[in-house]
Amino acid sequence: MMAKQFRRAAVLTTALLSINTFAAETVAIPDVKMDPALHAKLPAEIQKSGVLTSVNNGSFPPYEIVTGTNSLDGASADLAHSMGQLLGVKIEHASVSGLSGILTGISSGRYQMGIGPIGDYPERQAKNDFVDFVKEYVAFAVPNGNPKNIQSLADTCGLRIAVMAAGSAEKVIKQQSEDCVKAGKEAITVQSFTDQPTSILAVRSKRSDAFFSSQAPLSYFIKESNGQLTLAGAGKSNGFNDIFQGTVVPKDSEIGKVVLAAYQELFTNGTYAAIMKKWGLEGNMLQAPGINLGKPTK
Repeated sequence: MMAKQFRRAAVLTTALLSINTFAAETVAIPDVKMDPALHAKLPAEIQKSGVLTSVNNGSFPPYEIVTGTNSLDGASADLAHSMGQLLGVKIEHASVSGLSGILTGISSGRYQMGIGPIGDYPERQAKNDFVDFVKEYVAFAVPNGNPKNIQSLADTCGLRIAVMAAGSAEKVIKQQSEDCVKAGKEAITVQSFTDQPTSILAVRSKRSDAFFSSQAPLSYFIKESNGQLTLAGAGKSNGFNDIFQGTVVPKDSEIGKVVLAAYQELFTNGTYAAIMKKWGLEGNMLQAPGINLGKPTK
């Protein structure tokens, strides 16, 4: 019900985000030359159609900024464009509702990949593979001045916390709510939304006390909030170990091997670094891409 209340406003928020973006987006990324050897490794049906479909579940700035039904902007859009040039195919974008729609759509073969980045966790690796290309951190977007004084996950008891539905942050905040109750404190009101703009809107409209999510997109939204929001709990573990994120591909698939090889080339030729710097993501860069880098919690 709550997600429905914000749906209309979220469309407006997404539209605004597509216009009010980083000035660095004017930086041109050099074209990448097609690699015939990599093209030849693509599944036959993709070589024949010349199209590879990547699925998303709405805007995830500054990586994915949905600008239309089948159009995308952001760091991941730039990476997809360069990867398409390298592989000699057109990478088209499709949108579904919720993270679960991405994961099941890829594991069932409906889509070839989800450029992401999407959190790589062992429980997700059972049905899909992750070609990781960034490292992430989790924090809180809160109203300016941090009125609820959230310094870490431990400060969220009794608060209204927005999270992405079916995401790893949702799992962590629900566990924290149970810990709050066990400690004799108030439970957390967990508010699960299907996309980032709706979650941010909930905080800006004071229907949520904070949005618990990946630090890179939170920093983007905070920059675009004109001083209404600020970052809280940065630099803390907040219930997570090392967080790797990447492109989702079908389990043990040929396309996964090709995507990894494509990322390796984009890392080597400097395209990856140029795109990450263009979008202010230098702090999230990896030295090299990898498959299923996410490890079990110790």
